[in-house]
Amino acid sequence: MKLHRRRFLQRALIAGGALALSDRRLLHRALAQEDAELSGNISPVHDPCIIKEDDTYYLFCTGAWLPIRASKDLVEWELLGNTFRGLAPWAREAIPRADSIWAPDISFFNDRYYLYYSVSTFGSNRSVIGLATNATLNRNSPDYEWVDEGLVVETHEGDDHNAIDANVVLDDEGTPWMSYGSHWSGIKMRRLDPETGKPSVEDDTLYALASRPDHPRAVEAPFIIQTGGFYYLFVSFDQCCRGVISTYRVMVGRSEDVTGPYVDRDNVPMLEGGGTQVTFETDRWRGPGHNAVLHDGDQDYLVFHAYDARRVGIPTLRITPIIWDDDGWPTIAMGSE
Repeated sequence: MKLHRRRFLQRALIAGGALALSDRRLLHRALAQEDAELSGNISPVHDPCIIKEDDTYYLFCTGAWLPIRASKDLVEWELLGNTFRGLAPWAREAIPRADSIWAPDISFFNDRYYLYYSVSTFGSNRSVIGLATNATLNRNSPDYEWVDEGLVVETHEGDDHNAIDANVVLDDEGTPWMSYGSHWSGIKMRRLDPETGKPSVEDDTLYALASRPDHPRAVEAPFIIQTGGFYYLFVSFDQCCRGVISTYRVMVGRSEDVTGPYVDRDNVPMLEGGGTQVTFETDRWRGPGHNAVLHDGDQDYLVFHAYDARRVGIPTLRITPIIWDDDGWPTIAMGSE
């Protein structure tokens, strides 16, 4: 019954162009109540990414060694275990003090699943982004096997950016592009080879997408989608990982080209600190950030973590429908808790 009610409310919002503002607010509140009913193994979840294969949603997140969860309905979640048994030897050699794998990103192209992940230590930009591929996410399939594809990009002390928080988007021609970055000079992008999932040898340009000019230059966790004739760049501003005093928030800008320039609703360039705010903290849910976007049928969802003030700030999975306004900008319902 809960899921049927959710679908009904979503359809009403999709058709919301004819709804009065007060009606939209009521529907937003109702959807927020539905989202609060996520159940099963939904914490700790930090830096989630999500994809659907057949009738199952799979969710990966930061942890040792990339926990993976599954759901049939986006509501009830089951922990399946870890994706890996430990760090790949090349990653262990590169970052010997690493004790977990961060910020995964999952995508599907070239008939395989591409799982990008970060290995680093807190506060350092000696970082690597690695890649593993698989033919399927179904652990019961005889074809299920993660293949270590090794290093994708890396940064060293002295570089002006940080190679963590990868995300891949396909452009109109099906070419994959990887955005990444955290603090330092901000969000960067590399074109990828669609065969290997590694940086293209035809285009070695390091594109700049977003930056914040002021200390601590806190912008990270890019996620790009294409819809309505634009590419939308979601990022997270400010500080994560501090429990209930975390100040994370999701911001967004858009561009007609995948490589930018991205601007916010007020036409402020994201390379100059611009961004339109998408998530807002509530009394219960603090520091909502590091999002992914799931496109499922005729509905888009924002998938992110927030720190639960009712449970000593444990990072918890949140999923909420995205509502696109008449000007093509995304909003969500965060509830009033």
